[in-house]
Amino acid sequence: MSSTMMHAVRRHGPYVLILPGFMLLAGLFVLPVGQLLATSFGDPAGSFVHYERILTQPVYLRVILRTLTLSAATAALCLILGYPLAYQLNRSKGVARGLILLCILIPFWTNLLVRSYGWIVLLNPQGVINGALREAGLVESGLPLVYNTTGVLIGMTQIMLPYMVLPLAAVMSRIDPRVMDAARSLGASPRAAFLKVYVPLTLTGALGGVLLVFMISLGFFVVPAMLGGQRDILLAQLIEFNVNQTLNWPFAGALSAVLLVSTLVLYAFGDRFLGLRRLWGAE
Repeated sequence: MSSTMMHAVRRHGPYVLILPGFMLLAGLFVLPVGQLLATSFGDPAGSFVHYERILTQPVYLRVILRTLTLSAATAALCLILGYPLAYQLNRSKGVARGLILLCILIPFWTNLLVRSYGWIVLLNPQGVINGALREAGLVESGLPLVYNTTGVLIGMTQIMLPYMVLPLAAVMSRIDPRVMDAARSLGASPRAAFLKVYVPLTLTGALGGVLLVFMISLGFFVVPAMLGGQRDILLAQLIEFNVNQTLNWPFAGALSAVLLVSTLVLYAFGDRFLGLRRLWGAE
């Protein structure tokens, strides 16, 4: 092989290796999504008629607001539950660390439908949780924990918790333990050292985790469809309804565009100000 050919192979080899994956993504994701978005502008009544419908009809604005609110609540709960879990994971060693990591990853690896059916078994009025509450004399009848917003919030929080814990643990692992010792040596109490030194150092990871959970939660479909009520539908369910039930693909494309643009804007914000790519080692 001549030196020219070897130079060409070294120069273009990486692009040749990524070409099959790129073509697969383009064929199975980019082209269908692009076609769906193009359909949203193809109505004879006007290119933006479906977008005007979304922004002017209260019912669709309520669906968008409900999706944003539930996603924000999921992110907040994941932060409250995930921060101490990530902190303990970072401090633990050996078997204890392995057990905590295993408890985080096993639900993460479990099929989404299996987890949703598991929550139905636990949360329904005759389920395990309500049965235990009745046995303890805390309630007389079953609490409404499923087929409503409460059930959706519980299911989404459990599923999204690893997306909060793992980025937080990655940020915490890069903090020098001597920083806390230095704060203590300067007279700070354990609580003050934690709140004024440790928490600010992990703030980027916490905000990045919140934004990551929020973005993924915007497009949730299976959990709201299985654990939610008929009236409390989210944006992804509304898209599915227009695609499969009413066959209104242009309107579904407009809803998909709203969801896609919202996600891209949030990602651009997180990447610009919070360094999302650094959380998983892209830089």
